[in-house]
Amino acid sequence: MSIFRKIYNWLQDAAYVWRFEMKQVIHDEGVLLFCLVVPLMYPMLYSWIYNNEVVREVPVAVVDLSHSHQSRQFIRMCDASPDVHVAYYAVDLDDAQSLVSRQVVKGIYYIPEDFATHLNRMEQGTVSVYCDMALMLTYKAIFQTAMAVSSEMGAEIQKKLAGNYTVREDLITTSPLEVEDVPIFNPQGGYGSSVLPAVLILIIQQTLVLGIGLAAGTARERNRYSDIVPIHRCYSSVMRIISGKALCYLMVYAVMGTFLILVVPRLFHFPQLADWQDLLAMMIPYLLSCVFFGMTVSCLVHYRENVMLLVVFLSLPLLFMSGISWPQSAIPGYWQGVSWLFPCTFGIRAYTRLNSMGATLGDVVTEVRCLWGLVVFYLVMAYMVYSFEMCLMRRHSRERMAVLQKKRQVRSVLKEKPSINVANQ
Repeated sequence: MSIFRKIYNWLQDAAYVWRFEMKQVIHDEGVLLFCLVVPLMYPMLYSWIYNNEVVREVPVAVVDLSHSHQSRQFIRMCDASPDVHVAYYAVDLDDAQSLVSRQVVKGIYYIPEDFATHLNRMEQGTVSVYCDMALMLTYKAIFQTAMAVSSEMGAEIQKKLAGNYTVREDLITTSPLEVEDVPIFNPQGGYGSSVLPAVLILIIQQTLVLGIGLAAGTARERNRYSDIVPIHRCYSSVMRIISGKALCYLMVYAVMGTFLILVVPRLFHFPQLADWQDLLAMMIPYLLSCVFFGMTVSCLVHYRENVMLLVVFLSLPLLFMSGISWPQSAIPGYWQGVSWLFPCTFGIRAYTRLNSMGATLGDVVTEVRCLWGLVVFYLVMAYMVYSFEMCLMRRHSRERMAVLQKKRQVRSVLKEKPSINVANQ
C-alpha cells in the first residue's frame, strides 16, 4: 500500500470519528447544553448581574448606644454617602442581627456607649462594623463607607486641635502628603472588570471538560462492556481517535471561544486592550490543552454524573489558585504546583494581562510556553489512556468472538444430532 493510500485511510478514519463525535454533541442533550447553551447564556447572565460594577444605597442597621452629637454625625455622614442607606435603628445588637438574618439589611454599624467619651478625652473611638459576607460588593460598600467617614471625622478633629488660621494650614495638617488614588487596570474599581474576564476563560475549560466527559459517559453506558472506544474499523488507531475527537471540539469552541473573549467583553464594556493576533496566539494552545485535558479526564469517567460532581467542585478553587481573586504571592507553593496542572491557570493569567492590563505577547511568553507544555503533556496522557482503553476494547472483542464461536459450535452440534439419531434408527 502506497503512503498516499495510508494517509487517505488515516484521514478517512479520523473524519469518521469526527463525524460520530459531532453527531453525539448535537443529539446528546447534556453535551449540547454544556458545549453550546452554557457558553452562550451563562457569561451573559453573569456579566449582566455585575454590569453595574458597584452597588449603591446598601441598607444597614445602626445600633447607637452613645446617643451623642458625634455618633449622630457619624450616622448622618454614612447615610449621606452614595453607597450606604441607614434603613433601621435597632435597640441592641440582637435586634440588628435579626434584621440581617431576615435579609432586611446587609450590615450593622455598632456605636458603643463610650464613643463620645473617648473622643472628648482625645482618645481613639471605636465603631464596630458587621457585614453580610454573602456578597462581596455589599461588604465593600459598607466597610469602605465607614472607613471614609471615620477618616473625615478624624480630620475635622485634627483641624480643631491644631489651632490653624488658614485653610492651607488645615489642609497640611490633615493631609501632609497629597495622594491621588488611581485604580490601575480597573478604572471603575468594580468587581466585573476585575474578575469576570478570568471567569470567561475558566468557563471555556470547565464546559469543555464537562462536554467531553458527558460524551464519554454516554459512550460507556451504551457499550456492552462499558468501553469508551467502540468496536469499529475506524477506531483501530489511537491517534485517529484523538485527532477526530479533538477536531470536533476545536471546531465548536473556536466559535464559543471567539464569542467569550471578544463579544461578551464588548457587550458589557470590559477592558479590551489586546490585539486579535495576540489573543489568537494565546487561545490556540489554551484550547488545545483544554481539549486534551478533557479527553484525559474523560477516560476516568464511568458515569455521566461523575464528571459534573468533579468539575463543578473544582471551579471555585481553580479561580482562587489562578491568582486573580486571591494574590498569587499569598498562595502556598504546593497549591501553586497543583494549579499548574490545569490549563485555566496560565490561560487566565495570560488573558487578563493581555486584555485588561495592556500587555504584549512578549510579556506573557512564559504563560504561553506553559500552555504549549500542557498541550504536549496532556496529548501524551490522552494517548496513554486511550491506548489502555484500546487494549480493553480488543480484549473484550476477543472475548466476544470466543463467545460467538462457542455459540456457533453449539448450534452446529445441535443441528447434527437429529441426523445422527435418524442414521441409528
